[in-house]
Amino acid sequence: MIVSLVKVTVYGQLKDKRQILASLQAMGLLHLIPLSPMEETLHEIGPSSEAREALSFLLSCPVRRRQATNPDEFDAALVEGEALDLKYRIQTLTDERDFLIGRIMDLRPWGNFVFPPVEELAGHRLWFYVVPHHRVKEIPVEDITMEVVHRDNRFSYVVVFSKKEPEGMPVLRVHTGAQSISRLEQRLEDVELELEDLQAGRTSLTRYCTLLNESLARLEDQAALGDAAGRTYDDSPVFALQAWCPKKKMAELQAYADETGLVLDHADPDPEEVPPTLFQNPSSLAVGEDLVSFYQTPSYWHWDPSCFVFVSFTIFFGMIMADAGYGLLMALGLAGFWKRLGHSETARRLRTLFTAITGGTLVYGVLIGSYFGMEPPRHSMLESLQVVDMLDYSLLMRISLLIGAGHLILANCAVVWRWRRSMKAVAPLGWILIFSGALIAWLGYSLSEGAAVVKHIGFGCMVLGGGLVLFFSELEGSPLKRFLMGLERLTKLSGAFGDTLSYLRLFALGLASASLAISFNDIARQLHADVPGFGLLLSLLVLLIGHGLNLVIAISSGFIHGLRLNFIEFFNWSGCGEGYAFKAFRRKEKSLWIT
Repeated sequence: MIVSLVKVTVYGQLKDKRQILASLQAMGLLHLIPLSPMEETLHEIGPSSEAREALSFLLSCPVRRRQATNPDEFDAALVEGEALDLKYRIQTLTDERDFLIGRIMDLRPWGNFVFPPVEELAGHRLWFYVVPHHRVKEIPVEDITMEVVHRDNRFSYVVVFSKKEPEGMPVLRVHTGAQSISRLEQRLEDVELELEDLQAGRTSLTRYCTLLNESLARLEDQAALGDAAGRTYDDSPVFALQAWCPKKKMAELQAYADETGLVLDHADPDPEEVPPTLFQNPSSLAVGEDLVSFYQTPSYWHWDPSCFVFVSFTIFFGMIMADAGYGLLMALGLAGFWKRLGHSETARRLRTLFTAITGGTLVYGVLIGSYFGMEPPRHSMLESLQVVDMLDYSLLMRISLLIGAGHLILANCAVVWRWRRSMKAVAPLGWILIFSGALIAWLGYSLSEGAAVVKHIGFGCMVLGGGLVLFFSELEGSPLKRFLMGLERLTKLSGAFGDTLSYLRLFALGLASASLAISFNDIARQLHADVPGFGLLLSLLVLLIGHGLNLVIAISSGFIHGLRLNFIEFFNWSGCGEGYAFKAFRRKEKSLWIT
C-alpha cells in the first residue's frame, strides 16, 4: 500500500541547524522539500569517482582477506591510491602479457632465431611471408633466394634473403619484430611473476574493503547534509525546514522536537499538491514495488498496484515458460545461488521474485503435463496431476482470454474502489460490465443449452455498461459536452478488444516453447535411431543445446511479455497515475555485501 504522508515544517535556531540536520538524517524519516532555489543549494564534497573505482576494484578480487575493523589504523586516501596504482599496473602488465602471448604464437612457426647485424649479411635482409599453399607456385623462385621453414595445414612460411623487399610476391610480408622467441618467453615469465606479486598486493588490500566502504558512506552522508543545509530557509536567528513525513512516524518526530525545543507544524497534503510515493508491503510481496517502479512510480493520490503486478507477473511467467522440466532447472539454479541472494535487502527481494516465478513455472508445467516437452508416463502420479493437455489449443486460448479479461476487470475494480465515495466510480464500473458482459456472451456461444439466455444476459451487461460509460465519463460541463465526451470514451471499445486479445500471447509463447521442446526431442530421437553408435552423442548434444537455447528464449519472453501485459494493458486501465519516489533524508547503510 501507499503510506499516508503529512507535510511538516520544522523551525529551529540557526546556530543549531547543522546539529539538528544531522539528527534528522540519523532518524531517516523525512523527504525534504526545497525552500531555497535549487541552484543556490550548497553541496559539500562527496566521495570521488576514484574512491568508488578503488572500492570496486578491491571488491572484484577473487580472494579476500579478513576484514580490518580498527578505523584508527586506516588511511582511506592511502588505500585508495595504492589500489588505483595496482589497478593501473595490473592492467598495463595484463595488456603486455596478452601481446607477448600473441607474438610468441605468431613467431613459433618461424623458430627461435636472432637477427644478425646487417653488416654480417653484406647488406642483405630477411623477409618473411605466410603464403597459402595454393599460391606458393606464384612465388618468382628464379629471381630470389628463399627457404620454406615451416608448413601447416593451410600455409607455407617462407623466408626470402634479399637486399630489398622482393617484388612479385603473392602476399604482403609479415612483421616478426626484432625480439626472438626465447627473449619474449623470458619477458612473459617476468610479467607473469610481477602480475602474481601485484595480485598478492591487491589481495592484501582487500582487508580494508569494509572500512573503505564506511569511509565512502561518511562522505556521502556529509554531502547529503550539505545539500539539506541548502534546502532550508534561513532568516537569522531561525531557520525553517519543510519535508514530507509518514503519518505513522509523526509521534517519533514530535518527541524529538519536544526534546530539542524545535517548533513543529504539520498538515495533511492539499489535493492540489503532489506528495512523493512511499510503499509499505509485507516482505514477501515487497518485490512487486521494484517491478512497478521499473516502469513508473504510481501517483500518491492513486493506489498501489505492486501486489497485483507481482502475483499476475508470476502467473504470466509460468504460462509462458509452460514446462515443469524448465522450472526444475530454474529451481536448481536458484538453490545454487540461494545464499548469495541473502546478503542484502535488494538481493533478498530478487530471491523472492525468482522463487515465485520458479514456483509458478513448476505449478503450471505440472498442470499442463509438460516435462521438457514430454508428457508424463501413463497412469503415473504426474499424469493424475495434469489438468489440461498442453496440446489442447482451443482450451488454452480460452484460458488466456479469460485471464486477460479478468486482469482488466481487476484493474477497473481498483479504480472503482479508489473512487468508491464519488460518482467517478460509475464509468469504470461500466467498463467492468462491458468486459464481464463480453465474457458471459462468449460463454453463451459455447453452450448447447440455455445459450440464448446467457447471451442475452451478456449483451445486456454490455449495453448497461456502455450507457454508464457514455453518461458518466464526464461529470462536469453541459449535457452536450458530457455526452460528447462519453462518446469519445466509448471509442476505447476497440482498444478494450485489442487489449484482451493481447493476452493470447500467453498461449502463443507457451505453445512456441512447448513446440520447440518437442521438436528438439524428435530430432534427438531420430538421430539416435538413424546414426548407430555416434548417434547417441549427437542426440545428447541436440538435447543439451536445443533445450538450453529454448530455456533462455523462454525466460527472456517470460520477463519481457509478462511485464508488458502489466505495464501496458493493466496500467492502461488501472488509472495508477505517475508520481515520484519518496527519498528519505537518511544516512547510508554501513554494511557491505560480501559474497
